[in-house]
This record gives sequence, C-alpha cells and structure tokens, in this order.
Amino acid sequence: MVETLFDELDKYQLKELLVKCWMTHDGAWFYNCARELGIETANKLNKAAIKNLSVIEMQRVKKAMGWENVKIKTFEQIKTFITNGFSIVKGDFMDFKYSFPENNRMHWEMNQCFAYNGMKMFGFSKQYECGVIYRVSCWLDALGIKHRIEPEIEKCLLNSRKKCSGDIILNL
Repeated sequence: MVETLFDELDKYQLKELLVKCWMTHDGAWFYNCARELGIETANKLNKAAIKNLSVIEMQRVKKAMGWENVKIKTFEQIKTFITNGFSIVKGDFMDFKYSFPENNRMHWEMNQCFAYNGMKMFGFSKQYECGVIYRVSCWLDALGIKHRIEPEIEKCLLNSRKKCSGDIILNL
C-alpha cells in the first residue's frame, strides 16, 4: 500500500494544515463577496454565515467531547469547553491568547490578527467588521450562555484602538 501525506502527518500538522486551508477558503469567500457585492454586504453575509456555522460547530465539538446531553451551566464547564473548542479550530498562525482571569470572565489579546492582515491585503481593513470575536460570541449564543463583550465591537478594534483585546463577561 502506498503511503500518503495523510499517513505521514501527525495530528498536530494535520490540524494546522486543515485550519489554514479552511481560513484561506473563508478569506477568499469574503474577498469575492466584497469585490462582487460591496464590503457592507460582505460583512453582513459573513456574520450570517458565522451565526449559522457556530451552532453546528458547537454541536460537533460537544459531540466530540461526549457532551451531547450536557447543558453548560458553570464557569468551569465553559472554560473546559472553550479550551477544547480552540484546541480544534485555532491554528498557531492565528496568534491570539485567551485566559480566564476571574470568575465569569474570558480575556483575549490578539497579537497580530490574521483576519485584519487579510483584510489589509485586500484593501478592506478600514471597513471590516470583526468576525473573530463575533464567532466566539455566536458559540456562546449557541450554547445558551448570556454574555457581553467589552469593549463593544463593530469595526475592527485595530482601526479604532490600535490593539485588539478585551473581555467576554459571562452570565452563568
């Protein structure tokens, strides 16, 4: 039997390759929508797609964890769930950190935002509405967890604050 690349890659290398391919597809999709339909429509479609995806994504992560019938109700459960979710969907190239500095608070810091860099390359960085933090917010919505984001985000924070960091305050 002939060995393939799939046989040669370890699971970390495979995950990194798949996440990069998925994010490249996502960026190409956004770029083509923005070019064809305008940046406002692309932002709207992107957020709609993220909202749809997040429900399915969270169901799949819960199933992979064996938590299909678990209703997440505690801070410890959400920490475990988010950590496991990011272990699958976050690639090293995404270059962000998250922590849980106190009860019911998740903090993020984006060193170099992969989405912002892509939008900058496409010429849309000033009009881009953040999809990265919106995705995490949609995960929480899909899990039925009330929360708020500080600071509130509309356009990319790297345009208004020159730094992408903040907190998601959970209402558990």
